[in-house]
Amino acid sequence: MALLDLFLQSSISISLFWTLVVLLLIYLVSSLSFSSQEDKKDPPGPKPLPLLGNLLQLDLGRTYKTLLELSKKYGSVFTVYFGPKKVVVLAGYKTVKEALVNHAEEFGDRDSMQIMDDHCQGHGLLWSNGDSWKEMRRFALTNLRDFGMGKKACEDKIIEECGYLVEVLKAFKGEAFDTTQPMNCAASNIICSIVYGSRFEYDDPEFTSLVYRTNRNIQLAGTPSIQIYNLFPWIGALNNTKKEIMKLASANRQQNSRLFSRLKETLNPQMCRGFVDAFLVRMQDLEKSGINSHFHSENLMMTVFHLFAAGTDTTSTTLRWALLLMAKYPKIQDQVQEELSRVIGSRQARLEDRQSLPFTDAVIHETQRLANIVPMSPHRMSQDINFQGYFIKKGTTVYPLLTSVLYDEDEWEKPHSFYPAHFLDKDGKFVKRDAFMPFSAGRRVCLGESLARMELFIFFTSLMQHFRFTPPPGVSEDELDLTPRMGLTLNPSAHKLCAIPCEQ
Repeated sequence: MALLDLFLQSSISISLFWTLVVLLLIYLVSSLSFSSQEDKKDPPGPKPLPLLGNLLQLDLGRTYKTLLELSKKYGSVFTVYFGPKKVVVLAGYKTVKEALVNHAEEFGDRDSMQIMDDHCQGHGLLWSNGDSWKEMRRFALTNLRDFGMGKKACEDKIIEECGYLVEVLKAFKGEAFDTTQPMNCAASNIICSIVYGSRFEYDDPEFTSLVYRTNRNIQLAGTPSIQIYNLFPWIGALNNTKKEIMKLASANRQQNSRLFSRLKETLNPQMCRGFVDAFLVRMQDLEKSGINSHFHSENLMMTVFHLFAAGTDTTSTTLRWALLLMAKYPKIQDQVQEELSRVIGSRQARLEDRQSLPFTDAVIHETQRLANIVPMSPHRMSQDINFQGYFIKKGTTVYPLLTSVLYDEDEWEKPHSFYPAHFLDKDGKFVKRDAFMPFSAGRRVCLGESLARMELFIFFTSLMQHFRFTPPPGVSEDELDLTPRMGLTLNPSAHKLCAIPCEQ
C-alpha cells in the first residue's frame, strides 16, 4: 500500500508539474500573442456568431448597401464575417485608392467564389491568379488592341453596329419595348467582332441564346442562394440555382466549342480574324515547340467566356441605365439633344467630338457613377501588410467597396442623385473626377476600359440623335423605378421604354 501511495503521489506530482508547465506556456504564448496583436491589430467590425459570422446582419440581396452602412459605424477599414469566412472591407475613395493603386501588388490577387471555382477551375481572366492570369491578361490586352480596341477601326465597327441597332429600335414604331435584348446584342456584337472576327444578326438563335445564357448566369451568380453556396459548398447538391448555372455554362461551352471548331477549320495563321484565331495560332506554335504553357484549350474557353461576359454585360447595362435615366429626367434629355443638334447636327458623332460635347459626356459619366454597376469585387491579399494601422494577413479576402467610392459624400456634392454637374465646372466644361472609379483600379482594372468608353459614347450619342426615350403610355417619369435588379452586376429592374423617332 505504501508503495502504491508513493506511486500515486508521484503520479499526481508529475501531472501537476506538467499541468503547471502547460499553463505557463499558454500564459507566455497568450502574452506574446497579445503583444503581437498590439502590433498586428485586426480591423474592427461587428461581433460574429459561430459558423454564421455576421450573415444575420447582412442583406444578401443588397450586400453592398449593408457594407456601406457598416462603414459608417466601423470606419473605412473593417472586418465582417461571411459565415466562417473573414472579409476585410475597404470603404471610401481615399482608402480604396491607397489599397488598389499605392499597394497594387499586395491587394492585387483575385479571391474566387466557389461557383466560379466550379465553372472556371482557375482558368481565364477574371477568376485566376499567378502566372496563368498574367499570361492571359497580357495576351488578351495585346490582341484586343491589335484587333482594334481603342483604334479607329473599332470606332468604325461601333458606328456600323449603331446603324443596325437604330433599325431594330425603329421597328418598334414608338411602342413600348424591353431594352434588354437590343442593348445586349449591340454591345455583344462589338466584342464578338474582336473575339470571333465577325458579328451576328440580332435574330440569330445561336447568338441570342449565347447572350441570354451569359446574362442569366451573371444575374444568378449574385443571388442569395449562390452566396450561401459559396460559403457552404456542401449544400451544392440541394441548390437548384447552382444546378441552373452549371447547366447554362455547359450549354455555352458546347456552343463555343462549335464556334472554335469552325474557326479552326478555316484558320490562316498569316491572317488572324480575331482573338480566337490568335490564341489558336499561339497554341499550335507552342505545341510544335514542345513547350508546356498556359496556352491550352481550357484557358482559351474561359478567357473567351470572360471577354464575352464582361464585354457584353457592363456596356449594355450602362446603356440601359442611360436610356432609363433619360426617360426619367426629360429635361436632361432635352439638354443632351440640344447640345448634339447644336454641335454636330445630324451627322454621325465620332469619338473626336467628345471634347465638344461636355454636357453629353458628363451625362454618360454620371450614369456610370450612379448606376454603380460593379459595386464590389473580391480581392485577396498576396502578402501580409500593415494598412492604415491595421494588420491584414496574406490570403485574407478583401472587398474594395466601389459603391463607397462612387457615392463618397466627401467627393460628390449629391452622391445619391443623378447630377451631371458633378463632371462640369462653372463654365460648363467637362472636368475629370479622381473618385470616378467604375472600372476599378490597380492590377485588376478592367482591361476593356478604353473599348467600353468608346462604345458608351458612340452608342449613346447615336441613340440620342435618332430617338426620344419616354415611359410607356400611362406611366409617369416619377413611376420609373431606379431600384437595381439583384445580380453579380446591378442591372435596372424590368421595365419598358418607348423610342420615339426624332425628325432628322
